[in-house]
Amino acid sequence: MVQATFATHEVLNQSPPFEEVDLFALDRPLIDAVAANGGAAAAQELSEFGQHWGSAAMAARGRIANENAPKLRTFDSRGNRLDEVEFHPAYHELMARSAHEGIHNSTWTAQGKPSGGAAEVVRAAKFYMAAQVETGHLCPITMTRASVAALAASPDLLAKVMPVISTRAYDAAFAPWWSKRGMTLGMGMTEKQGGTDVRSNMTRAARDGEGYRITGHKWFMSAPMCDAFLVLAQADEGLSCFFMPRFRPDGSINSIHFQRLKDKLGNRSNASSEVEFVDAYGVLVGDEGKGIRTIIQMVQLTRQDCAIASAGLMRSGLAHALHHARFRSVFQKHLADQPLMQAVLSDMALHVEASIALVMRLCRSFDQAPGGQSEAAYMRLLTPAIKYWVCKSAPGFLFEAMECLGGNGYVEEGILARHYRESPVNAIWEGSGNVMCLDVLRALSRELDAATAVLEDLAKQNAGLPGAADAVIFISKAFARPDSERVARLAVEKLALLAGTAALNAVSPHHAELFGRTRLALNHGSMYGAIDLAAADVRGLLERALP
Repeated sequence: MVQATFATHEVLNQSPPFEEVDLFALDRPLIDAVAANGGAAAAQELSEFGQHWGSAAMAARGRIANENAPKLRTFDSRGNRLDEVEFHPAYHELMARSAHEGIHNSTWTAQGKPSGGAAEVVRAAKFYMAAQVETGHLCPITMTRASVAALAASPDLLAKVMPVISTRAYDAAFAPWWSKRGMTLGMGMTEKQGGTDVRSNMTRAARDGEGYRITGHKWFMSAPMCDAFLVLAQADEGLSCFFMPRFRPDGSINSIHFQRLKDKLGNRSNASSEVEFVDAYGVLVGDEGKGIRTIIQMVQLTRQDCAIASAGLMRSGLAHALHHARFRSVFQKHLADQPLMQAVLSDMALHVEASIALVMRLCRSFDQAPGGQSEAAYMRLLTPAIKYWVCKSAPGFLFEAMECLGGNGYVEEGILARHYRESPVNAIWEGSGNVMCLDVLRALSRELDAATAVLEDLAKQNAGLPGAADAVIFISKAFARPDSERVARLAVEKLALLAGTAALNAVSPHHAELFGRTRLALNHGSMYGAIDLAAADVRGLLERALP
């Protein structure tokens, strides 16, 4: 009897992997947005970055780091307290590459001062491309970069740690920070009873010589493998900010006891913890009672990165969807040639164009804020509005991108399922949507004249574009209402759309007209593709998105 043999059928009508590509050169909206905001000279550097991060090897590292989640080692084999987090080598490779590129420190000089020029814009382009490959490891990267702004409140402390932060080396060793080639910093603010209301924190700090003994808990402290953390605790003068290293000055392990790692929806490669402090050693940063004022300098920068990362996730979703549609045939045509699919993809491309133009414009304001009042006002007013709109756009956008691939997009072997699970985190972390709206209202109340000037500038930059004049009137009236909080979400979204139209107008005026017509003059349909664009505009948007 002859044994039957079985072989799988030949696989046809599938797209090849979207790998071994230059993530910069293939992204015309990114190239133009970087150039429009002062970063044109870095094109070669960014292309080299795009080629490396667009490689199959980096894609594999991103996948593997998420398939092998970090593990908490609370005790060693003899029962000694350890509190160490173990990671797969793929995670460490991602961290090392990001550090080598300076994503964690390139916006600062070796002394902890702003680098100037277009440092924020160039770094943001790298962050945006890295987010397309693996977003979780960027959490400690962004917190390390942002911590310098808070540490500036204590110049002596900053002078001690900056030589280690400013290196482009990643050192994964569990050792005192002062003995390492490079270091990372995390942040701990959230407690069970308070959440966003950090003034209700119950963690206590008692002075002990030149330092403090800190006792309490944090319900959510991200990146517990970092070498030090900025934490909030109640001191004699009120809520204060502290630098808490993993090791005490004598080299012993600090009393930072991790209770567990969080089991999160996404962000799997990055460890997030629940932690208790038992007389943990800490150093005051800034003045007692000024903890929020100190740490908000850090939070402003992490919010900026939330928007950049969400824009990167959406760009990756668009690129994978468009790439797939150009290879996949349905009803005797490639998907990319089907009118309905063209409507969807071009609408998504327009959204990404505005998003990247907007976040790069925001980064320019961070570059120029130290020397210009108008840019500083733009930064303070628009950072929460841009985080609100860009980050909250991402989950729905990534769902649409997944649907473009059908079942292929829904399985874990592809990157879009991971992107989709990752996408809600940036809207939730560093202040949820309502908090962002309240921060816009707070900026208006504190700096009404400066905020009014920003709105007037946006009106000028959008002059003649569809819907812009009416949007300015609506925003002005909404924020002037005594019950402005009731309509804050609508007003903040309009503000972000107005700023997005203006930013896009500096990059691609024709597409700014399309964006204004479909987002400001009209209420955009609740589904992507529910717009009517001319065939030439569809072709132009898709060619810019992915040549």
